[in-house]
Amino acid sequence: MLDQLPMYQSKGKEAYRPNLSRMKEFCSYLNSPEKKIKTIHIAGTNGKGSTAHMISSVLQEAGYRVGLYTSPHLNDFRERIKINGSLIEKKYITKFVQSNREYIDANSLSFFEMTVGLAFSYFFNQKVDYAVIEVGMGGRFDGTNLIIPELSVITNIGFDHIQFLGNTLPDIAMEKAGIIKHKIPVIIGETKSETKRVFIDRAKMMNSPIIFADQQKPVGFSSDLKGNYQKKNIQTASIALSKLNINRQVIQLGLRKVISNTGIQGRWQILSKRPLIISDIAHNQEGLDYVIPQIKSQNFRRLHLVLGFVKDKAVKKLLKKFPSSAIFYLAAPNIPRALPIKELENFAIELNLNFEIFSSVSNALNKAKSMSEEDDLIYIGGSTFVVAEIL
Repeated sequence: MLDQLPMYQSKGKEAYRPNLSRMKEFCSYLNSPEKKIKTIHIAGTNGKGSTAHMISSVLQEAGYRVGLYTSPHLNDFRERIKINGSLIEKKYITKFVQSNREYIDANSLSFFEMTVGLAFSYFFNQKVDYAVIEVGMGGRFDGTNLIIPELSVITNIGFDHIQFLGNTLPDIAMEKAGIIKHKIPVIIGETKSETKRVFIDRAKMMNSPIIFADQQKPVGFSSDLKGNYQKKNIQTASIALSKLNINRQVIQLGLRKVISNTGIQGRWQILSKRPLIISDIAHNQEGLDYVIPQIKSQNFRRLHLVLGFVKDKAVKKLLKKFPSSAIFYLAAPNIPRALPIKELENFAIELNLNFEIFSSVSNALNKAKSMSEEDDLIYIGGSTFVVAEIL
């Protein structure tokens, strides 16, 4: 049944529904589980997934039973809903869908709406102490935005999903600021002159204490998530956790065990060392602005880039960010929303890249491996779905 529901990650615009009425009615039908659990709500253009996993890991180290809801998944739908790093049981999903199928069909719920209701129900049923809830897109109209959390976190604002959220940074910030609730503290990860006022005004209107994490004293912690961009997420997560009265020793321990505690994948993930193969789900301008300098800082003889994209991104601009001296292995991820390979080929021709086109991401990677020597670097990215196919 799941693949019959409208899913934004696969289909794009037709699955996006900027309206919370169906979600409210569905949660009411489920006896409002979202009102019966403690939550932490996390939004942002980049880093919200990593930050959610960091916070979850630390809370686990503090001895709590922690639910974690994130999206999209890479390999298994159940990655979206975890408790202390363990995936939701298949039998729970089956029972939930069977019990509620008539309602889901009759009310034309989207994949995302059904999944959020499933997560809320599961976390309540399993008696979690906290549920860390990542926003799917935006904030104001996101299906997760029914919760009244203990804490709201907004990592940063960048140009992504502009066809839904707005063409300017203040417009996008306004959508994400929609998760700020009355008298609930909010942590803003990154201070930007274009968006700072939006958050301050919204927090003032909601009588909510506001903290800009990057304006606080550096926490000085490290994590097992090694992308350079994680430094900002570490700062944001740590400041947020300090507001929950988690002590410094527990925060540092939890940050060092994010991968083992939560099972997070696809963030500067090293798949092989000789040759060095790295995958990362960075898929927009701001994300790549952190990842590409880190690629360039590695020691390698030759750079091989296995890339694919979805069609609602500024793909030509993204391609231009990668080192033009690299060899490009281009393929379309296996989803309806993928940028057609012919369009990607045209961009590569316009940019005069050294490239080859492949029928699948796996074929592209296999060719890159066959062309690489032990001291080369293969990077896999451009889209979450490219990384998912490899993992």
